[in-house]
Amino acid sequence: MDNEISLFTDYDIHLFKEGNHFTIYEKLGSHLMKVNGVEGAYFALWAPNAVKVFVIGDFNAWNTNANLMSLRKDGSGIWEIFIPNVVKGAVYKYHIVSKYRNYKVNKGDPYAFYWEVPSKTASRVWDLDYKWNDASWMKDRIHHNSLNAPISIYEVHLGSWRRVPEEKNRFLTYREMATILTDYIKAMGFTHVEFLPVMEHPLYRSWGYQTVGYFAPTSRYGTPQDFMFLVDYLHQNNIAVILDWVPSHFPSDEHGLSYFDGTHLYEHEDRRKGFHPDWKTHIFNYGRGEVWNFLISNALFWLKNYHIDGIRVDAVASMLYLDYSRKEGEWIPNKYGGRENIEAIDFIKRFNEVIYGNVEGVQTFAEESTAWGMVSRPVHVGGLGFGMKWNMGWMHDTLEYFKKDPLHRKHHQNDITFSMWYAFTENFLLPFSHDEVVHGKGSLFGKMSGIDTWQKFANLRLLFGFMYMHPGKKLLFMGDEIAQWKEWDEAHSLEWDVLKYPDHQGIRMWVRDLNYFYRNEPAMYELDFELAGFKWVDFHDVNNSILSFLRMGKTTDDKILVICNFTPVIRHDYKVGVPEDGFWKEVLNSDAKCYGGSNQGNMGGVEAVEFNMNNMDHSISVTLPPLGVVVFKKEAE
Repeated sequence: MDNEISLFTDYDIHLFKEGNHFTIYEKLGSHLMKVNGVEGAYFALWAPNAVKVFVIGDFNAWNTNANLMSLRKDGSGIWEIFIPNVVKGAVYKYHIVSKYRNYKVNKGDPYAFYWEVPSKTASRVWDLDYKWNDASWMKDRIHHNSLNAPISIYEVHLGSWRRVPEEKNRFLTYREMATILTDYIKAMGFTHVEFLPVMEHPLYRSWGYQTVGYFAPTSRYGTPQDFMFLVDYLHQNNIAVILDWVPSHFPSDEHGLSYFDGTHLYEHEDRRKGFHPDWKTHIFNYGRGEVWNFLISNALFWLKNYHIDGIRVDAVASMLYLDYSRKEGEWIPNKYGGRENIEAIDFIKRFNEVIYGNVEGVQTFAEESTAWGMVSRPVHVGGLGFGMKWNMGWMHDTLEYFKKDPLHRKHHQNDITFSMWYAFTENFLLPFSHDEVVHGKGSLFGKMSGIDTWQKFANLRLLFGFMYMHPGKKLLFMGDEIAQWKEWDEAHSLEWDVLKYPDHQGIRMWVRDLNYFYRNEPAMYELDFELAGFKWVDFHDVNNSILSFLRMGKTTDDKILVICNFTPVIRHDYKVGVPEDGFWKEVLNSDAKCYGGSNQGNMGGVEAVEFNMNNMDHSISVTLPPLGVVVFKKEAE
């Protein structure tokens, strides 16, 4: 190779060695270019423990001796070569000869922008050229994505949201998804969509959580530009896009990151730190600067090149604790003798600092299931730096409560109220995610208690109503909004045919109306993370299993009253304190006939009277529907 042909400067190498090169994907990988008038492709690979590296592909008949790369002489461990006449779409791998044990292997490119369709495992030479049409969204997205904005997320697995059964059950493409999925999300009123990992993964049934091609959207549904089109179209319809991202582990497939150059390059060598016992996958070595380059630049890559609006970080708890899912003797304490993974903590903090410091208007979300403090607080005040944290405790307690027979709920009132004791310690997102409808857990509908299907549907409407009224941003997995009967199965489409039944159609309409109410009422989102946005009216009515509370916005007259009846008993003339006199309009009722309910309600609203109740000077007397939630708003005078 001509030694003058390189994308690296001395400063690039300096940043790379110290772990601060966060656009390294512009240098490593394959890049189409023209040298001395000759078009071809430049290849660069980090493989410091190799003695030889060859580029093999369809352009050289996979000859392991045809294109030998050159090792830079700066100690970076980076190999380079320019190969003339390599064109866009060319298929390639790296043939690596290790300095250890005569190990030889063919690897895909960790920085490839595009891969072959699995089960094929080679990378493709590709570019990221695309003409975006979402300038208006990008300019204003900070307002759609802020902590005091309405955020209602529809979680989607691209391969199973909808398929084409008449065409051998094939996937929809990214471009087909663009119009069909966008129209659906828009009609349903969700503000955001979150995709389960789209990064290339060899095992489809891993749902993307066993990632190999971190810089490439899976080719199962189309090209990188096709995925850009999907994001672009969503943005043009004012829908934000969040990507699920997996920096916690990676699979052991030979063509992937594991044992990359005959050494544990990306993963810890010691299995007590480098191998996940549950998932049988490798754990990144967070003590290596080059691994920081790889992961942090990857997150920035999606935010910048694909205009992604948020990153949801998977399995944060498994990164924070050295003893996560390990027995005594199966883990190594940190240098202070503790169980905290100091290197991973430093990585997480740096990740969030870089994201928020380099891209305006985006958010990071932590799926963190423990009581680790200050997950969603800035790094400079001692936090991990995430924008929001999934409230796994709320999810677990709430579902356990809704599984219980209403007759016994009075003994478990604390399960449904406990979340308010800690609701404002973090910026919480309330998730009913894919994790709750897999591995034998059944569907969300199937979790609901009830002596008949009517009660189960009523409980599901009540569950969604309680979720949307509770402080915190919202996330709902696809299929939940139509009360899918079966547990989610990634091999098949959602059960869209259930919508021919009125009860399922009613659930869908209820979720739609909850979304639009949530988006249109500032009291429901402006102060989601502040105590000033919430006030209990009464959580003591244990015998009747009734809760009532207020949601408030920034303006003093912006108040919403929520009353939940967790039993199948209709309550007539039930008195609730209100902060003001006047007419309180019934703005939502989960028991309305159009949703499949029994149509018990308050004829449009009630007039407050001067009668002290719940430490308030005024009160209203209402009818509470069975297993229902009713919502009132003070009508302006």
